[in-house]
Amino acid sequence: MDIDILRGGQDATAGSRVRVAVDAMGGDHAPEEVVAGTLDWAQRNPGTDVILVGDEQRVTELLGAGPPHNLSIVAATESVAMDEHPALAVRRKRDASINVCMRLVHDGKADAVVTAGHTGAGVASALVFLGRLEGVDRPALAVQMVTDRGPFVLLDIGATTDSTGLNLAQFARMGTIYSSQVLGVKDPSVALLSIGEEGGKGEKRVQEATALIAATDLRFLGNVEGRDLPRHPADVVVCDASVGNVTIKFFEGLSRLILDMLRVEFKRPPLGPIGYLFMYRGIKRIRAKFDYEKLGGAPLLGVKGTVLITHGSAKRRMIGFAVEAGAAAARARIPDLIAEALAR
Repeated sequence: MDIDILRGGQDATAGSRVRVAVDAMGGDHAPEEVVAGTLDWAQRNPGTDVILVGDEQRVTELLGAGPPHNLSIVAATESVAMDEHPALAVRRKRDASINVCMRLVHDGKADAVVTAGHTGAGVASALVFLGRLEGVDRPALAVQMVTDRGPFVLLDIGATTDSTGLNLAQFARMGTIYSSQVLGVKDPSVALLSIGEEGGKGEKRVQEATALIAATDLRFLGNVEGRDLPRHPADVVVCDASVGNVTIKFFEGLSRLILDMLRVEFKRPPLGPIGYLFMYRGIKRIRAKFDYEKLGGAPLLGVKGTVLITHGSAKRRMIGFAVEAGAAAARARIPDLIAEALAR
């Protein structure tokens, strides 16, 4: 979630004081990297309260002496491993750190949850403890994709696999609300990601979603293909979670590959280093534009609470951006805005 354009460029990190619950035990590098990233962010942002949820002894040891006044710990005796069945683990491990985070939001003791843990567990826990917004059958994870014409919203990227045509149609509605009400896009356009631009192409759920979306008041452009994505084909692009997850990870891997190839070429004598001197500023701008860690995480749309899910491989830098995105999302009241728009 690009907080720089949240609410059309307003400062989403300012304003009312919010509380962000961070799943200290979630992710490939938890709790060390999660605690380190959260601590660093909390020290730089004294106006936001941060709650680290997890193994109290381990978290306390990692924080060291004298953590900032705005950082506290809430104990959780269990955690969900990345290889566990998410729904079963969430139900069996009632005191798992992700469940404790969700209960804090449900009980009004936190305003947002940030986790780098198992995506399925995060979604399952949100459904169990927070519930769905009225009018939403399944939630969706939304991410802003970088293009040459500015970012667009891609959803779903991991919340609902094996989605139906109705699910995709609801994703289109939620994505449009998110784009207009949160990101400030006027009358956002929406498209379905499919294997061909022609109407009727694609799997059954895409065909069903085409008919459902076309019957609404959304500005529906039809189908777009994967090759169209770098050129901003629509303000909102909708797909099943499996397709969306593969898409974003391909983009991330490709951007790293291109930058690595440039790095090799600029080291190649005799002209590479000289070329780098002339291209340094341009390369720096490109690298900053494709720095996916700065997006922090993906908001889970369709549940009664603010939930940010970031990469399982996130280290301290990305964790810091995720906490910032969580605080910004809480201040923007994303679930409330979606609920209000759905009610209208």
